Amino acid sequence: MSERPPLVKPEWSDVPGPVRITPRTVASATNGTMDRATVPAAEQAKRIAAAAVIAAPVGQCADRLREAADLLQAQGANPYRVAAYRKAADTICGLSGEAIVDLVDREGVDGLDRLPHVGRGIAMAIVEMVRTGHWSQLERLRGTADPVALFTAVPGLGHRLAERIHEELHVDTLEALELAAHDGRLEHVPGVGPRRAATIRANLRAMLVRGRARGASVSQGPLPPVRLLLAIDRQYREQATVGTLPRIAPARFNPTHEAWLPVLHCECDGWQFTALFSNTAQAHQLNRTRDWVRIFHYDSENSEGQHTVVTETHGALSGKRVVRGREPECRAHYAAA
Repeated sequence: MSERPPLVKPEWSDVPGPVRITPRTVASATNGTMDRATVPAAEQAKRIAAAAVIAAPVGQCADRLREAADLLQAQGANPYRVAAYRKAADTICGLSGEAIVDLVDREGVDGLDRLPHVGRGIAMAIVEMVRTGHWSQLERLRGTADPVALFTAVPGLGHRLAERIHEELHVDTLEALELAAHDGRLEHVPGVGPRRAATIRANLRAMLVRGRARGASVSQGPLPPVRLLLAIDRQYREQATVGTLPRIAPARFNPTHEAWLPVLHCECDGWQFTALFSNTAQAHQLNRTRDWVRIFHYDSENSEGQHTVVTETHGALSGKRVVRGREPECRAHYAAA
């Protein structure tokens, strides 16, 4: 792989109000008392979701897709992935903001997917922009991602609980949060429990269901095998160590606005990957910002999934790199090696 110099921090990565980590800050994120949450009525949740649609800058969808393409190109991503976003932007550019909202309301992801050059993953990204005003993937590429702020848009989720969910589950998007609410992971987060998880699940449905095909279930598609994730983890950490990867300046926990966070984009076995060190309060508190690696994977339709790889600290896998949530597969992988 040819050596690339680190990126110079672009001026749009300067975000006011960086958060300095202190023991008090971390305690409030991990050990503090949970926010009180009032369960909204279904109608109230729908009104909040509708307000999000009105507030979302849907007219900027094409511009955001082009910006993502530019950032991916600058960060060394696969040219075909870059081209996919640019072609989709050209298609979306021909629609007004009102037309995009109407299409999302009437036909959801399937309607967008039928447009020329708009695959399912990009369709889901457009739905996220329309419903929340955010696009998590673009904000991650910019270094401005704030999943905690995104989660607080869900009725019943205060800041401290949203931060705890992010730290415990390592999820960044509302789609990933909804999946965790359905597969049982969310209710095991301290301070959530089955009743609150059911409320969050219902409110997420009120926000997202109109962007999904009618009757579609919440499920996770095929996943990359752990051997592949561990290989990407190893490649990322090796290249980050020798300094050959471009770097971005994360807005969170970065008071000096330093471009310190290496980012890897690569392709393997038909999957596209983006890897970054974890930049969370817990990672900083435990001094794991050079250990925990977050890997985002994309299939041929640009649909996104994510995993976190860590060094196990106890049990039979102690000292080995492990994909969180897929420990049995990791044990089998190492046993067969």
